[in-house]
Amino acid sequence: MSDDDVTRPTAEPIRLIDERGEPAPHERGAGFGMPEAGILLDLYRRMVLARRFDVQVTALTRQGRLATYPSGLGQEACEIAAAAALADDDWLFPTYRDSIALLARGVKAVEILSFFRGDWHSGFDPKQRRIAPQSTPLATQALHAVGFATASKMRHESVATLAFLGDGATSEGEAHEAFNFAAVWQAPTVFVVQNNGYAISVPFSKQSRARTLADKAIGYGMPGHFVDGNDVAAMYAVITDALDRARNGGGPTLIEGLTYRMEAHTNSDDPSRYRGDEEVERWRVLDPIARIESYLIREGALTEKLRAEIADAAEQLAAETRDAMNESPHLDPLELFDHVYATPRAALAEQRDYLATELESSEARHLS
Repeated sequence: MSDDDVTRPTAEPIRLIDERGEPAPHERGAGFGMPEAGILLDLYRRMVLARRFDVQVTALTRQGRLATYPSGLGQEACEIAAAAALADDDWLFPTYRDSIALLARGVKAVEILSFFRGDWHSGFDPKQRRIAPQSTPLATQALHAVGFATASKMRHESVATLAFLGDGATSEGEAHEAFNFAAVWQAPTVFVVQNNGYAISVPFSKQSRARTLADKAIGYGMPGHFVDGNDVAAMYAVITDALDRARNGGGPTLIEGLTYRMEAHTNSDDPSRYRGDEEVERWRVLDPIARIESYLIREGALTEKLRAEIADAAEQLAAETRDAMNESPHLDPLELFDHVYATPRAALAEQRDYLATELESSEARHLS
């Protein structure tokens, strides 16, 4: 037993459905109720589609179709629960790993993947989707979420923001600033920390001496919840409650979902250098999709016919994703100058005209 195991206090995460797909003991729910069967079926469907999409994109990356892709395999419960809990007017502030949450919120596969193919910084319209561009720098989106939520509060809008973070991001200064500002200003923001065990290769035990990351909420003066991040029912119940509280003037909430990243950090990472196969296999049996599937079958809510229909829809999504990546994108170099300033500046217009002339000249030489 390591020193960390001896000195670090233990904590039991909030849970509604256990690893076997059975209802957890009442006391583990911490007062949160089980979502109705229709909601759980919808969450299951979204999770199955999300995983098939994720597996397909990882395959495309290995084929050289995409530059890089951070897989969310194993973290579907956190991602899908958060996306489903958001109201239409709420805003999502994602990280680079949260592609399946974007998919669940209605962003098309080709719009998501244009970011990873290098076509656009954001392949979708943030205002239309009410989703900020995926953030590669750690924790910067948390401050954006707080600022946006505070502005909405000042305009007396019933809008909440939800910011995803990884466990490693909580070690960044921006995370501290976001938590502190949110609590002081009572911003309608929910922070969902997906604690998947590693900040790339650095384990949680080398990042923090806290019992849980959720415990840190008390220091900022806001509620904190430590949740079984592989239990989609618990994640949905806790996040929904926090968003309702935020919209009704209750201020921010910090939620930690304890989960695990099954794949590598990205396709450039070698996880075998910092974790063993035994650890991965221990988490594999805690699969979030298998858990909710077992529960729904036991409750009689998921039939074989419906299960097959969902699987077929997932395969259709995978095929559409492959087809989209087989098409060559139409890239216009002049788009470099779009969306730089709200009011175009003379110097930028001059540079744009210069590039346009160069492109026309190059095309003319090519045709001749």
